[in-house]
Amino acid sequence: MISHRILPLLAVILSIVYGAGFGPIAPSQVSADEPTTKAVVIMYHRFGETDFPSTNVTMEQFRAHVAELRTGGYNVASLPKIIAALHNGEALPPKTVGLSVDDAYESVYTRAWPILKEAGFPLTVFVATDPVERGLSRYMSWDQLKEIAEQGVTIGSQTKSHPHMADLSAEAIKSELRISNALFEEKLGHAPDLFAYPYGETSNEVMALVKSEGFVAAFGQHSGAFGSGSDMYYLPRFAMNESFGSIDRFKLAANALPMRAADITPDDPTVTTPNPPLVGFTLTWPATGLDRLNCYSSHVEKVDLQRLGKRIEVRMDTAMPHGRTRLNCTMPAGDGRWYWFGRQFYVPK
Repeated sequence: MISHRILPLLAVILSIVYGAGFGPIAPSQVSADEPTTKAVVIMYHRFGETDFPSTNVTMEQFRAHVAELRTGGYNVASLPKIIAALHNGEALPPKTVGLSVDDAYESVYTRAWPILKEAGFPLTVFVATDPVERGLSRYMSWDQLKEIAEQGVTIGSQTKSHPHMADLSAEAIKSELRISNALFEEKLGHAPDLFAYPYGETSNEVMALVKSEGFVAAFGQHSGAFGSGSDMYYLPRFAMNESFGSIDRFKLAANALPMRAADITPDDPTVTTPNPPLVGFTLTWPATGLDRLNCYSSHVEKVDLQRLGKRIEVRMDTAMPHGRTRLNCTMPAGDGRWYWFGRQFYVPK
């Protein structure tokens, strides 16, 4: 359990960068609407590449994460298994965690996968095909991707060129998906079932196109846990990097529980007008403890939080800037665990 002496510091740091909210630790009662399926997915980019600290975890940090997964009573499951359970409404073991990596940097092959393989932990790598096809420095090759795929790593798609998808036309998005899928078919023998939005940016139109191209689920880069009833094409992941890869934060993320929210506004993660948007959601699980729920935004110091029964309304007094804005709402669940609901908004140019 995280020491109470460091929780205030964690709260300040996380609220600035990741929008996490904290309050007094007290158990929240569970309603009958508790999700049958519950899971957390962790996201990495680079390993031991300290010249890129914003997307890198040190090897010391990564080994500590793996040690925690080995000894902390977790069920480390593949993303395909987690998604199948969501589709089928099947229960997963407590503390189910999935591991994913974006961008297919070579340090996945040389540093991360050997450690995970030795631990017996499954991994999904999301790949944008252009850097691999062009043989760019520090990226994996097709031969390396094929090798780890044959060893059990799931390969997911992250488009052809890793664009800001919400800025593209429908035809450009289809081209990104179809060209990359054709390359996956040619080089690896099959097209991926799972997708990750570059930068975590998406929109209703982008999500519909990803679904129409045959992907069964898609992931963003907003923090949170998910479960039964979650949007299969906007699933959250906790991102790790050097500044936010401590073992305390990893435990906080790996032990998160999903909030079950309905009537989410705005329903589109891409914001045009009004800006700031009228943000809100109705909490269906847990059903009590809303007085301990807090929400934070990455672009303002404080939000106006209104609790209207089970309805939560979040008001911001300044417009979201161009690019990404994160909003996270958290509530203590007892035993050092937190219910977590996150969104990432994107404001186009």
